[in-house]
Parts: sequence; C-alpha cells; structure tokens
Amino acid sequence: FKQKTAYEIKECDWSSDVCSSDLAFSDLSAGRIWRMFEGGFLFDTSAILYTNLLYIFLMLIPLHYKENVIYQKITKGIFVTTNLIVIIMNLMDTVYFQYTHRRTTASVFSEFKNEGNLGGIIGTELLNHWYLTLFAIAFGYALFKLYRKPKPVKVERMPVYYTVHLLTLGLGVYLCIGGMRGGFTGMVRPITISNANKYVDRPMETGIVLNTPFSIFRTFGKTSFAIPQYFDKEKMEALYTPVHMPADSVQFRPLNVVVFILESFSKENSGFLNEELDNGTYKGYMPFLDSLMAEGLTFKYSFSNGMKSIDGMPSVLSGIPMFIEPFFLTPSSLNTVSSIGGELGKKGYYTAFFHGADNGSMGFEAFARTAGYTNYFGRTEYNEANPGNKDFDGHWGIWDEKFFQFFGNTLSGFQQPFAAALFSLSSHHPFAVPAEYEGVFPKGNKAIRQCIGYTDHALKLFFEKVSKEPWYKNTLFVFTADHTNSPERPEYETESGLFSVPVVFYQPGSNLKGFRKDVIAQQIDIMPTVLGYLGYDKPFVSFGCDLLNTPAEDTYAVNYINGIYQFFKGDYLLQFDGRNAVAMYAFKTDKLLEHNLLGQIDVQQSMEDELKAIIQQYMIRMNNDELVVK
Repeated sequence: FKQKTAYEIKECDWSSDVCSSDLAFSDLSAGRIWRMFEGGFLFDTSAILYTNLLYIFLMLIPLHYKENVIYQKITKGIFVTTNLIVIIMNLMDTVYFQYTHRRTTASVFSEFKNEGNLGGIIGTELLNHWYLTLFAIAFGYALFKLYRKPKPVKVERMPVYYTVHLLTLGLGVYLCIGGMRGGFTGMVRPITISNANKYVDRPMETGIVLNTPFSIFRTFGKTSFAIPQYFDKEKMEALYTPVHMPADSVQFRPLNVVVFILESFSKENSGFLNEELDNGTYKGYMPFLDSLMAEGLTFKYSFSNGMKSIDGMPSVLSGIPMFIEPFFLTPSSLNTVSSIGGELGKKGYYTAFFHGADNGSMGFEAFARTAGYTNYFGRTEYNEANPGNKDFDGHWGIWDEKFFQFFGNTLSGFQQPFAAALFSLSSHHPFAVPAEYEGVFPKGNKAIRQCIGYTDHALKLFFEKVSKEPWYKNTLFVFTADHTNSPERPEYETESGLFSVPVVFYQPGSNLKGFRKDVIAQQIDIMPTVLGYLGYDKPFVSFGCDLLNTPAEDTYAVNYINGIYQFFKGDYLLQFDGRNAVAMYAFKTDKLLEHNLLGQIDVQQSMEDELKAIIQQYMIRMNNDELVVK
C-alpha cells in the first residue's frame, strides 16, 4: 500500500523547445535502491500495523461472536476505510512532495486549518490530477472486492477455542508491537521519521524510504523541541548567542522599512544571481528585481531557513529559523516574540503587515500581531477599499498587481516613520496569471515561471508608483523569498539549491550597494541587518547576523531538511543528524554535492561545535520562552 515518490523534472536541450522527462532520483545505483527498500520495508510494516491495529484486534479478540455476519461486515468496513485513507495520503504526496521535498507530517492539519477556500483548492487539484483520483477509486474497489471474510466456524469445544484464540491474540500483540516499533529487543527505541536517514546518503532521499501514513502517525502530538546537552551554559554562550547588543556609539536613523517576502522567488529565477549559466546568456524570469539587485546590496550565496510559507515569515521578520517543525505549529508559537516591526514599534514606528489572502490565512495575521505588527491589511481590507472588485484569483487571494497598488496607496497614507511587510501570493500553485497577461511573460519549462514574471511586473509597477512619493528616498527596501519552488536545474535540486533564495537590501540614492560573494546570507539575517543599518539602540534576540557589521568569515546559514541540520560557513556545508556529522561538502565548487569530505576538512569540528551551540540555544529559548530580551 505504498506509493514510492519520484516526481518529474525536465532535462532540456536549450537550443530547442524539446524536453525529455526524467526522474528526480535518477542517479541511484542498484545497491542504494536496495538499501532504501530495506528501510522502506521497515517503515511500511510499521505503517500497515498502525493503520490496521483496530482491525487486527477485532479479528483476534477471543470471542466466538466475531464469526457472525454483522460483525464481519463491520470489520470489513473498518479494513477498507482505514486502508483507503492511507492510500489516499500516499497518493496526495506524489503531488505535494515536489513542493516540500519531504513526506507530509501531522503538522499539515494545523498548517491549513484556517483556509476557508481549502475545499475549492482540493477540488481543483482532484480535477488537475484526475488520474490519481481514478487510482484511489480503483484501490477502494479492489480492497472491497478482493477482501475475503473468514469462513464461519462452528464452536463445539469452548475451552479449546478460547485457549487457541488467547494464544493467537498474545502472539499477534507481540508481533504488532515489534513491527510498529521497528524491532523486538528492549534496546530498540520506536522508529521515527529521523531513522530513515540510516538508509540514505542524502536527506532528500528519505522521501523514498518513508511513507506518508507513517510520517503522520509518528508526528501526532509530538513535542518538537527537546533540549540537547551538548555543552554547559558557559561554553554554549561562548560559542554562540542570539542576543544582539547595540554598540555604545550607535546613532539611530528613523528610516522607513518595507520588506517584501515574495512567494517562491527562488534564486534559480534570477539572471543576476546566475551570471555563469548558459555561458552568461541566462536571463532569468524576474528582470525588474534583478535591476534592483544591481543597484542595491545583494549576496551571491543566500539561503532560506525553511521550505514552506509558514517558515518564511518568522525567519524573515523575527530571525527564527525552522528546526524540526514550523514555528507556527508548535507550542512555542505562544512565546513572546519580536520582529523588525516589534522592535521599531518601540521607537514610535507605525507598523503594518500586508497579505492578499483571506484574513487569518496560514496564521499570518496572528503571528504578525504577536510579533509586533499592530495593523493588518488582508483581503478584507482590500475589499473594503475596493468595493465590487473582481480581483480575487479564484484560489488564494487578490492578484499581486492589484494588491501591490493597494499596498503603495496605503503606505502613502501612513505616518512616518513606518515599518511594513508584504507577503505576495500570485506565484503560488496552481500557477495562474490574470487572463490579460496570459502569454505575456516567458513560461520556460515550469508552470511557475510566468507567475514569477507577473509578480516581478507587479513589483515594477509598484516602484513606478511609490518612487514619486515623498517618503520613497527615506525608505529601506528588503527583498527575499519565503522558500524555493519547482527546481529545474540539477544544482537547484540539491540540499543546498533547495534553500537558495535572494536576499537584497535597497535604499534609493544611498551607498548601500555591492554584490558580495564572500558573505553567506540567510533570511534570519534580515532582522539584525535592518536594525543595525538603522542604528537601533536596544538589545534583541535573532538567530542571524548583522551582515553589515559581521566579518565575512563569521557569516553562516542554517536550515533543516528531513531530520538533518545543515550549516553553511565559509566554503563548506556541514550536515548533522543531531548526534553526529554525516556529510561535509565544498558547496561552492561541488554544486551537485557529489563529494562527501567528512573527516577530511580541518574546520569540520569547529563548524560542528558552533552548530551544536546554535541548536542548543534554539531549543532552550523555545522551551523557556526566551525569544526576547527581558
């Protein structure tokens, strides 16, 4: 009952429009595949037993009444229903995996619980992927028709009947417990999703080993943040602290701050950031943002701290990376947190957050207010300002062009100084553009490309509008993506490329310029960099660096994928499973991460120690509600 996930990518002859279809996991040897399927058998067994535990118990319970017709119809219904549900879970991940690059966990139920239009979105996807719907129907029919009820048993010797069935139940319980735990000895801890890394060479490959039902079963009700005991407090703080202290001579500048979190604007879409592609002829799909990169401060090596939209907002605005599970979906989301807006609110700034979806969507409104953005502008506020509009995209919210214009108009009505952030949405699946723009922007080989072009155009129109406003030159603009999406080229399908997003700072007419190739930037650096640039004079907590005042060799990036922590520093990428380093790559030159240098690089131990200190600080502060300076 398992659907092994392998999604399609395109390998193209760039001199023509002909593309051939291949598999994302196309470089696997027979030996590696066999090892993965060994692990897959372990996790599949566990999932099958979790799914059928009630059915097994009802069939083995030592009561002779279970042989009657009604009882057997009930148990058949339980078997068919529960197994069909988990088959559908797996089929859904054959679509969803290409966007998240991991098996779906129980957090998905919290992630989309506030989406009022979710039914319509699911309905659209059922039509788009009609063949999967037919598969599900076929599986359900096969389960129902091929099910064989046990033959009626005439019970004549009750003591023998009960003795045999009690022994069978005992054996069944023992086998089920061992199968669900992943082993029978007392030394075996129950397997969880992180155990899949044992059977793979790279974290993304855990999607082959795991199955979706197991991933959901084993993450229900789990505490996300267990505090590791890597170091004592003194050594941990000597290695790393997320507390940023202002310099004694700092002078505050009350600039306006506008942050754009652009849906799925991965680095792969940029011509400016890919100057070496196609012998220097690659133009990308976001020419206007590329033009701002050339005018502002941009970083060659820049990364997201998560892989979902709900990871992007805490990372960009509050300096909180995603470790283990999205911050929004953990008990720690009730902690006191701050943000760029929250800190600048202490200096008298007017603060606001904008997102064109239904108010409450994705939990953005709740987090924005918690983090210190006191005013929220969503689809409700847009509709109030534009009664009778027809600007809803039919899926997620207001088209970016319309909402960006609303954003500009609203900013011009704010009292200065202000700190505002906008999260775009039109470059989101199902990757549609307004009818009048169909065919206007290059489509490339991925559906998302024309959407990137459309949102980039909306950004251009926004700047044409606000550049005439009196507040424009007194404003620091920041641009990044929430996460990557739809990778196409091999270097963007690696554990490094899947996190590669732009990080750009731009102030019109300022000397904030440069294309830094010696610095590693990440989303969680945005908050300390903005506050540092303004000369903010109060201490605050952020897990990132002030990129303007940190030596290049001390900058870094962290993220988490399928049970593995990743730490980028200098020329290297360290992968760490929470206990041991598992891989080391020279990611700048080894772009496909083909050569594991584990144990061969002098800085490995210092990188591992620093990463451990970051993880330990993170877990302590999450569990103890220490995400602000008190």
